Amino acid sequence: MDEILPLINHGHTNFGENKVQEAISKWTNIKQEFDHIKLHMIGKLQTNKVKYVIPLFDYIHTLDNIKLAEKISIEQTKKNKNLKIFIQVNVGREKQKNGILSEHVEDFYNECKINLGLNIIGLMCLPPYNDNSSKYFLQVYNLSKLLNLKELSMGMSQDYLEGVGNHSTFLRIGSKIFGERD
Repeated sequence: MDEILPLINHGHTNFGENKVQEAISKWTNIKQEFDHIKLHMIGKLQTNKVKYVIPLFDYIHTLDNIKLAEKISIEQTKKNKNLKIFIQVNVGREKQKNGILSEHVEDFYNECKINLGLNIIGLMCLPPYNDNSSKYFLQVYNLSKLLNLKELSMGMSQDYLEGVGNHSTFLRIGSKIFGERD
């Protein structure tokens, strides 16, 4: 909290969190006091945590499977809240990473938007760590144009400049601001 309040007081309004339990303890009171703050879920989201995410968060950057999409749809209806959601694309086809493969994104998007009524606003990706991020960001940008999506969540502390250069509208640069996690 000591690190967050100075940023809020300087006008920063968007913050990301990786872990649901940590976010609940850190942000519940802050968001009550500062209702203009927008909270982004940027970590892996499990279906059993969705019921906690919907009331607290404003964005989900990591929609990566249909079971999760269905759970989000159900919980949003229960809580009468409609979050802004990014589909996570596994652009590098890495087995250890989550996300929808590029060739399945259009069908997944249509299922989420049409059948589940989700507010899909963009795409998110985590390119392979030791590779040229720009080529992956460009692929996701082109995919977003195909789907007529305006938002892109691309670029972290190590590759945010490449993200900016490839039309990213949301950057996840926590460690550059707050330092490495313990």
